Amino acid sequence: MFTLASWKHLRIPFSFYLMPVFFFALALTPNHNPERLLLVFIGLHLFLYPASNGYNSYFDKDEKSIGGLRNPPKVSKGLYFLSILFTALAIGFGATINWQFASMLLVYSLVSMAYSHPSIRLKKYAYGSWIIAGFFQGCFTFCMAYAGLSDFGWDIFTKSHVLIPGLLTSVMLWGSYPLTQIYQHEEDANRGDQTLSLKLGIHGTFTFSAIWFLIAGAAFGWYFLDRNQNQAFFVFLGALAPVMLYFLVWFMFARKAPEKYVNYDWAMWMNRVSGIALNAFFIWYFLENTQIMQVFY
Repeated sequence: MFTLASWKHLRIPFSFYLMPVFFFALALTPNHNPERLLLVFIGLHLFLYPASNGYNSYFDKDEKSIGGLRNPPKVSKGLYFLSILFTALAIGFGATINWQFASMLLVYSLVSMAYSHPSIRLKKYAYGSWIIAGFFQGCFTFCMAYAGLSDFGWDIFTKSHVLIPGLLTSVMLWGSYPLTQIYQHEEDANRGDQTLSLKLGIHGTFTFSAIWFLIAGAAFGWYFLDRNQNQAFFVFLGALAPVMLYFLVWFMFARKAPEKYVNYDWAMWMNRVSGIALNAFFIWYFLENTQIMQVFY
């Protein structure tokens, strides 16, 4: 269970790319508490996401590059048990806050397992997996983080001031999700997984993502301007600029020579550019909102 190969499949550093959702929730949470912040962060990024990665890797048994691993080692039964252990630890961390937050972590884990387990394997359904993955990694995680950070329960899913920004994160992820599959068409097809990117094709994947990125940009713009946060709107546009520039350059090259440019390296650099830009923005947004809250409270 504790072999180097199993630990590699957890892909803990890959959690960096999901941190913007956490920082966005942190920026809007009114009840800041250092202990809860640490528990939620560790529970999500050091245990829950790695557990999902490991569980997914165990059932996929990829032989070619996957997100965060250029050359994935062969999986063993130990990886399965390690992913279950990390799931239990994530839920345990959540339970120290409240049982409702722990139950949210459990629900996320079960959906993640259904994504890759052969008896259900949501991954093989193109649009179903796209909707579910985007919703749970975005809106559900945002609401879950908000609940954990503030010591709230399931009722936060009925609060518009939580649900709306949560849905914004899903819109962003619905745009980027197909790009994470774009270099895995051959292996997905061999497994019988009809992923959205495989269904759309390379050109269709870029076009589909471009449309959803435009929707996401407009939705976030409306959100910030509706809150009279003009500065946040312009800073957000600045953060998106390098992401969109990289995306357009990649799209242009991929149209000319897909066999050369639609690969692991280009996809991972898309993750890096967007991860750095969005994490930087939402950390700034958190610090900015904290100052505003201090004025009013």
